Amino acid sequence: MINYSPPEVGSAFETSQTKTARTVCFGLFVCTTLVIFRAPLTRLVHFSLENEHYSHIILIPVISGWLFLTARKTIFARVQARLAAGITMVLAGGLLYGLGHRYLTSASANDRLSSDMVSVVVVWAGGFVLCYGLGALRRASFPMLVLALMVPLPDVVVNHAVLWLQTGSAEVSSAVFQLLGVPIYRTGFLFALPGVTIEVAKECSGIRSSLALLIVSLLSGHLFLRTAWTKVALTMVSLPLLVIKNGIRIVTLTLLAIYVDPSYLAGNLHYRGGILFFLVAVGLLMLIVRSLQHLEQRRRVTFITPPVSSARSLGDTISRN
Repeated sequence: MINYSPPEVGSAFETSQTKTARTVCFGLFVCTTLVIFRAPLTRLVHFSLENEHYSHIILIPVISGWLFLTARKTIFARVQARLAAGITMVLAGGLLYGLGHRYLTSASANDRLSSDMVSVVVVWAGGFVLCYGLGALRRASFPMLVLALMVPLPDVVVNHAVLWLQTGSAEVSSAVFQLLGVPIYRTGFLFALPGVTIEVAKECSGIRSSLALLIVSLLSGHLFLRTAWTKVALTMVSLPLLVIKNGIRIVTLTLLAIYVDPSYLAGNLHYRGGILFFLVAVGLLMLIVRSLQHLEQRRRVTFITPPVSSARSLGDTISRN
C-alpha cells in the first residue's frame, strides 16, 4: 500500500496555481494600501520632485522592485504564509501611522512624512510576511532595505548630516589648498584667497549627491561583492569619499574663479556641475570595489589551497601506502 500526502502549503512543491494565488493576494494587498495611504504617498511624490535633497526617492521603489525581480528564484524558493506575524506587523504599521498623526501634529512636514512612510513600509513588510513568510522576508532583506530608503530622513538627521558634510568639505578644501600652495586665510567656513572670498555654506555640503553616492555604494556591494566584511568596508570607505569629492569640487571651482574667470563661482558649473564630480566619485568607488573583489579572491584561494607542509605530508602518506 502506498501512502500519499499532498505537499504542504509553502513547500518547494507548491503548485503554480498556489503561487499565482499568492501573487494575486499580495498584489491586491499592495493596491489596497496604495488607496489607504494615497495621501502620504502623493505628498512623497511631490516632495521628491520639489526637494533636491530627496530627488532620488521617486526611483527607490523601481530599484527595489528590480532587486526583487532579479532575486525572485532565491526569495520565493520556499514560502509559507505566516498569518500571526504578518497581521502583527500590519497592525503595528497601522498603529505607528495613527500615533504619528496624533502626536506629531506640531512637527515639520518632513518629519510627519517620514513617520508616515515608516508606517507604510512596515505595513508592506507585514503584507509580504502574510503572503510569503518570514523566511522569504529574510532572503529579501536587501530589497526591503532599499525600499526603506524611500523614507525621508528626519530633520535632526538631515541637519547633522549637512553639518558633518559641511565641516568635512571645509577641512578637505583647506588641506588641498595648502597642498597646492595656494595662500588662504580661513575663519570657520570662510576662506579668503587671492582676489576672492568663499564660504562653504550648507548649500555646498552636497547632501543630494552624497545620498546618491551612498545608495550606489550599497547597490555595488550587493551586486559585485560576496562577503559581508567587504560590503561593510565599501560602505565605510564611501563615507570619507563623500567629503573628499565635495572638497575637490570646491577647490576646483575656486581655482577656476581665481585663475580663469570669476564667473565660475556663480555659473552653470557651480550649480549644475555636481553631476561631473559625482561621476568622478562613482569611478573612484568602482576602483575600490575592484580592489575589494581582488581581496575576496585572494582570501578564497588562501582558504582553498592547503598549506605546503600539509600537501607534502599528504603526498608522503600516499607514497608510503
